[in-house]
Amino acid sequence: MLKKTIVALSAASLMFAGTVNMDLNAKYGATNFHTIGAVNYAKLVKKYTNGTVNIKVHAGSSLVKGNALKAVKDGVVPMTDMFIPFTAGGGKVFGISALPFVASSYADAYKLYQISKPAYNKTFKRWNQKLLYAVTWPPSGIYTKKALNSTADFKGVKARTYDKNSATFVKMAGGNAVALPWGEVYSALSTGLVNAVVTSSESGKNGKLWEVLKHFTKIGYAYPLQAVTINLDYWKSLDKAQQNAMLKAAKEMEKIQWGISESIDKKDLVILMQHGMKVSTPTPKLKKQLSAVGDKMLKAYLSNASSDIKKIFKEYRK
Repeated sequence: MLKKTIVALSAASLMFAGTVNMDLNAKYGATNFHTIGAVNYAKLVKKYTNGTVNIKVHAGSSLVKGNALKAVKDGVVPMTDMFIPFTAGGGKVFGISALPFVASSYADAYKLYQISKPAYNKTFKRWNQKLLYAVTWPPSGIYTKKALNSTADFKGVKARTYDKNSATFVKMAGGNAVALPWGEVYSALSTGLVNAVVTSSESGKNGKLWEVLKHFTKIGYAYPLQAVTINLDYWKSLDKAQQNAMLKAAKEMEKIQWGISESIDKKDLVILMQHGMKVSTPTPKLKKQLSAVGDKMLKAYLSNASSDIKKIFKEYRK
């Protein structure tokens, strides 16, 4: 109770003559499209609040090195973005967008997100924060040294995965999964600690994975979400007009960023190929085998899921 009171006082102390200044911790570097989106969101908020809410974006996790969800809960930072599937504390809800082959297009991914939003909101509220908006990464594929024509080719694969779901997926496909911070991936590939990566075209481009790997198979594994949240004590310190303006900006930025995500995926695939990466779709055999793995994982996921989560998938499949 004392901690929450202190956070509330800290939030209130940032207000002077109706003006609020807040820091936003951005997980990725300044050139990442999610970070650029956060900067543009801050500009929209300033515009719509007539300069009464000023958000300063800090790129590269410079404000929070650990669990951003907890940092916002405790008021260490007022706002952050976070890669939802990789965020500890979100339980099964945070794994929804990273389930393999549930969404097969941006339209599917957006539909799933909209249906899942109440569950995300409920989870974030338990962590003393409010979801402002979320944007998908380009669909995850797999980067490897050799071509993957069937699950038999996963033998010997040591893949860096980004969450429990992707680790389980690689293991069920016949490979080995390795958990590593993104900043260590390139060196791990160079030394042979890993020889494959499950990630998007955007991350592959940013990481220059063509220097250490040769193939990118567009398996369309998942469309994982990046979310922007605000501490509830800070949120409640805003007046209604400021809150409405922030929500208006969030709605606009979400729409813009989803479009950008789809656009950069196409551009990034071209860039990968220009640097010698062999980009391909999965063979019919591989697609069938991986789909079977995905079906097993979804069945296992839903077997002990809450009724709320089961309703999400029932609604999604209509």
